[in-house]
Amino acid sequence: MRANQKIGLATVLSMAVILGMAAAAQQPQQTRPAQPPQYQQQPSPIALEKIAANIYQVKGGSGANCGVIIGEKEVMVIDAKMSEESAKQMLAEIAKLSPVPVRVLAFTHSDGDHVNGIAGFPADIKILAQEETKRYMDEAFTDEKQRAYLPLIKTFASGGPEYDLGGRKVQLIHFGPAHTSGDAVIFCPQEKVAFLGDLFFAGRDPLVHRHKNGNSFGLVKVLNSVLQLDAEVFLSGHAEKAARADIKALIKSIEDKQAQIEAMIAEGKSLDEIKKFYKVEDRPASPGRPQFLSLAEVIYLEFMEKQIKLKPKKT
Repeated sequence: MRANQKIGLATVLSMAVILGMAAAAQQPQQTRPAQPPQYQQQPSPIALEKIAANIYQVKGGSGANCGVIIGEKEVMVIDAKMSEESAKQMLAEIAKLSPVPVRVLAFTHSDGDHVNGIAGFPADIKILAQEETKRYMDEAFTDEKQRAYLPLIKTFASGGPEYDLGGRKVQLIHFGPAHTSGDAVIFCPQEKVAFLGDLFFAGRDPLVHRHKNGNSFGLVKVLNSVLQLDAEVFLSGHAEKAARADIKALIKSIEDKQAQIEAMIAEGKSLDEIKKFYKVEDRPASPGRPQFLSLAEVIYLEFMEKQIKLKPKKT
């Protein structure tokens, strides 16, 4: 098969995947289940790891790692665990650290293992989230207890607000689409600590959610923007604390894969050939659940979409 024939076949395959994902995204809301976690973590006791003065990382329970920032007047919790039970256990452990009340909940993004525990928080909690994150939560939440919190969410678009917990300022920053289109970096400038949610993974390729308008090139751009912050410690949903060198290493690994896949496409390699090269296994789709693609598949589709956009229209 000639190279141009392979590329033509790859285009058909990629567009079939894209259209299939778009169709799934357009399903009526009542058919969508609560947001599934991307990684099942074995339940373990909630544990708070001290990172800096009055800043903690929360591990254990169900769902992703969370964060705690203790100010003089208020405590901010970053992300809500995956279940109401784990969220309540987390709040009980925080109460052992400080009598200052938990009054603020901030979200890094909308994945279920970060937001589904929202009902475990007080009914009058202040909630901060990027506007796209609220939209995805609104689409996914079917439980009425969870939906009752949606009107409490104060949203922001580009940039982001600064929040004063009393003697401790916190910046919420949206740099653009990356893991999803609603990612927020939560930065403590005094302590030089940044919470990244799922913008950072260690020891494996990062996830990019195309069904939430994520983008691998956007992820590189956002991670480079993160490095412009005066931060030294980076916390995330599924990894141990990281340093600047770890962020740089992740950026390089993504860029290397992008360059390699671009070269393979130029050689006429198909999507199946690229998946085989990277040992990507097909995962059966679950009813009502969006398809989570490997980084190699995401990059391939992004390049193919770019080719289609650049192709001259017939007159």
